[in-house]
Amino acid sequence: MNTLIAEIQRARAHHVSLTEDSLTVDFLDGRTITVPLAWYPRLQHGTEKERNNWRLIGDGEGIHWPDLDEDISVGNIILGQPSGESQKSFRNWLKRRTIR
Repeated sequence: MNTLIAEIQRARAHHVSLTEDSLTVDFLDGRTITVPLAWYPRLQHGTEKERNNWRLIGDGEGIHWPDLDEDISVGNIILGQPSGESQKSFRNWLKRRTIR
């Protein structure tokens, strides 16, 4: 197993914070990674209340936003991978969306 794969498998988030333009994840090993909110259109289109309603899943292996039906793995954050959702899927989500 290569070192990067092992590092990703061990990575665990313990806190998440969001601003109008960024997502910041604090990891148990002391790292903090900040990525552009534009990478995750559902988060970008969410209200502050929706974005702040998150929970860790899989013992910190991922983050879930129930109001936005969004899940992001910490592995993707570490690798710098934005959302893989298709434009068609995102447009359909926007059409169905009701702001709470």
